[in-house]
Amino acid sequence: MRLKKKIIIAETQIGLLFKEQQFNKTLSAGVHSFWDWKNQYQVQIINITDTLQENISKEILHLAAVHPEAFAPVLTQWETGEQEVGLIYQNKVLKDIKAPGQRGAYWKTNQEIQIEKVDISEEFTLPKKMAALLANVKNEPLRSAVTTAMIMATVPENHVGFLNVDGETISTLATGTHVWWRFNRNITVTLYDGRLQNMEVNGQEILTKDRVSLRVNLSATWQIKHAEVVKAQLADAKDFLYRELQLALRTIVSTQTLDELLADKNSLNKQVLAIVADKAAAYGIEVKTVGARDIVLPGEMKAILTQVVEAQKLAEANLIKRQEETQATRSLHNTAKVMEGNPVLLRLKELEILEKITARINTLNVYGGLDGVMNDMVRLTERGK
Repeated sequence: MRLKKKIIIAETQIGLLFKEQQFNKTLSAGVHSFWDWKNQYQVQIINITDTLQENISKEILHLAAVHPEAFAPVLTQWETGEQEVGLIYQNKVLKDIKAPGQRGAYWKTNQEIQIEKVDISEEFTLPKKMAALLANVKNEPLRSAVTTAMIMATVPENHVGFLNVDGETISTLATGTHVWWRFNRNITVTLYDGRLQNMEVNGQEILTKDRVSLRVNLSATWQIKHAEVVKAQLADAKDFLYRELQLALRTIVSTQTLDELLADKNSLNKQVLAIVADKAAAYGIEVKTVGARDIVLPGEMKAILTQVVEAQKLAEANLIKRQEETQATRSLHNTAKVMEGNPVLLRLKELEILEKITARINTLNVYGGLDGVMNDMVRLTERGK
């Protein structure tokens, strides 16, 4: 039977001495010898090379709570309240984040460990300096803790954000990045885009007043002017506006004939805008423009309208042709009246015609000499003897 025991504790270790399975004391680095007559002593050796990564067992935490004076030199204990977040620093560098309502401990080494507690019972917004630090951490264990502990939201330019805590809107968020502690609260952020937006209402099958089926495609531009009103009154602003545009379009088209719609499409746009703009304004939305991009007719109606257009164009062409013929006849009549009382003008007209005739022929047979050419070849009237 061995009467004397020799235990060596390395510099990166700590020993726990038990006598008859009851804790006796802690053993620091070094050589420890003691008499063990009846083999009553046992030693538990623990490596403490990286205290932040090592989980201390519940048994040791219990021993530390029962024997605080014995563990005080070798163990740093921490505990967070129900409304507290624990920030763990090693050598003044943040290394870990602890949630509320937890407890634990770290073995003491030559690396200083500090625990800072943050009360989140009332103020749960992170200061900008700390938020920026945590948002850009490189250490993987800390990054994982940050993801669990924080919720982050960015409000872009020309947007409005609302902070909702446990289902209640408590503040409006300005442009920028905002960070909160996630613990003990259900935090969400609702964003509203304040920029000019476009909406398409396509493929609406509607009957006109004269029972013609049309398919109308409508386009509208709109903008959120009062985001707080939109949030309070509407579950979905886009769905609301789409429905109102659709109903207004159906109302206007159903009260007009096909000819009225095709004659002035801009009138349709103005009427739809007038109806929708007033309703949307009551919910914080401004409708800027409304335009019917396409009015699509069924196939048989297209054929009929094509025939109508062709007939109209043909009638217009015939009218223009008759007007031109009448004008030409009137011009000839006026010319004849002028030449009737002026023999010299008549003779010049004959010579003009003679010039045109001779310019178009290659061979000219003349009978009666030059006088025949000049006097008998072209005559517009009978000359007196």
